[in-house]
Amino acid sequence: MKKTNLWFSIIILISIAVSCKDTPEGFRSITPEVLKDKIAGGWAGKMIGVTYGAPTEFRAQRKIFADSIKWKPSDIRGSMWQDDIYVQLTFLMSMDKYGVDAPAKKFQEMFAKAGYPLWHANMQARKNYYDSIFVPASGSPEYSLHADDIDFQIEADYIGFMCPGMPNTGSGIAEKIGHIMNYGDGVYGGIFVSALYSEAFFETDITKIIDKALKSIPSESDYSKIVNDVLKLHHQYPSDWQTAWKELEAKWGNVDICGAGIDFNIDAKLNGAYIVMGLLYGDGDPMKTLEITVRCGQDSDCNPANAMAVLGVLKGFSGLPEDMQKGVKAMGDSIFINTTYSFNTAVASTNKYARDFIVKDGGQITDKTILVKSQLPVTAALEVSFPNVVFDKTISVFDQKAWLFKGSWRPFEITSEGDKKLIKQSMYSEKAGDELNIDFAGTGISFEGNWFKDGGKADVFVDGKLHRSIDTYYNFANQQHTVSIWHVLNLQPGNHKVRLVVKGEKRPESAGTRVYITSATIFKTAPKTNESYKFSFEK
Repeated sequence: MKKTNLWFSIIILISIAVSCKDTPEGFRSITPEVLKDKIAGGWAGKMIGVTYGAPTEFRAQRKIFADSIKWKPSDIRGSMWQDDIYVQLTFLMSMDKYGVDAPAKKFQEMFAKAGYPLWHANMQARKNYYDSIFVPASGSPEYSLHADDIDFQIEADYIGFMCPGMPNTGSGIAEKIGHIMNYGDGVYGGIFVSALYSEAFFETDITKIIDKALKSIPSESDYSKIVNDVLKLHHQYPSDWQTAWKELEAKWGNVDICGAGIDFNIDAKLNGAYIVMGLLYGDGDPMKTLEITVRCGQDSDCNPANAMAVLGVLKGFSGLPEDMQKGVKAMGDSIFINTTYSFNTAVASTNKYARDFIVKDGGQITDKTILVKSQLPVTAALEVSFPNVVFDKTISVFDQKAWLFKGSWRPFEITSEGDKKLIKQSMYSEKAGDELNIDFAGTGISFEGNWFKDGGKADVFVDGKLHRSIDTYYNFANQQHTVSIWHVLNLQPGNHKVRLVVKGEKRPESAGTRVYITSATIFKTAPKTNESYKFSFEK
């Protein structure tokens, strides 16, 4: 760090210390300059972290990322194209257009109609909107197998940035926005990271920041439990993050409904645990924090983005390494794609909202001092997305012994990437009355298939009763996806029959009435293996 940065940081610390002497009881004090500096640090940290980890995203699944990490400050420009940034800026734009107290459906509408591609919980929330399934149902387990996914966790930064020392204000916003695409642990991920930022405005001890942020989510939640496990592991192995990672992986690595049966894990709580691991073992050092968070694997661009943003708030923009500051400043006025915001205008807007929230909550603002009314965290209500739901098996649509087809079902072929041969990808029908049947033993089932631009409608019956009509059309941002097109959970244990009947109908914009099926995933109800698991030092 150069002397100029060192002296600036010392001046900030002195100003905080001086202002604290005159702070009334029940308030916390910060100067306007420091507030804006910390908000800028948060946004900058997000941009730095997401570009640092971008080349490694999901390249390490259930293993530590061991390859070299190549990054330079000029790479920060790549944040202009990252969904970690532009999705949450859409919600900021929604606040600008409709006001902070606008109903959640207005935020869902603007998000759903945005022109960019989406994935997982976000994509399901968009699809649900166009199927007239609105918030909070849009993020619920009944209508989304992605309820616990990471999506809201990576989009809640702006909430924490504008709620300095006000975790309850942040939680209120997060409850509304988070249920657009998530539920339970998926929402708690956003509440937790938002609270991390809120606390980092006034606390410098990372362990204390984590402990305080945990007070905003239910201790009974798996999200709280896994974060507490990381704290426990850090205490046991204070200088050995890799051993801690292996212990955590053994207990929690396979607890993911969305990625059931595979190594890919988009679960909010596991990736949130990696954020915490990076913060604890990074010891406040930006590069060390980034590297460890990335090497934990899985969603390894989103996780360092959150971890680095916490450090950005804690240290302030002026306290970040000078080369990082220069990298952000170089693109400070560049507009993030799909938004009207740049780094500089996002900082200014967030700062304005922060000041408004402070005053609204009973704080005071002068030219020299901002008094933030202290908030004791209020814990969110307990929600559990998939209680005791565990993966059993996946059945390919080409398993002739498992499926019964009636009508003119045909294989849909695609060209393989390797040898360019035609391979059977799914079975489809577009004729009204055609049906498929499957019997299974368990408590839940998901039909995987394709959302395509020629997707049509179908009725799905469970044990002879109509469960739901589905629409498989999707043609947003030129995305075509293999996804869960229908699911049901919480059935009574035992044998069940599912029948899908093609309706031969479509919405006006669809190019056809086809319904595509690739497989079925079977779930059962049983205690999850991690619930009785003990770390090696506990045995």
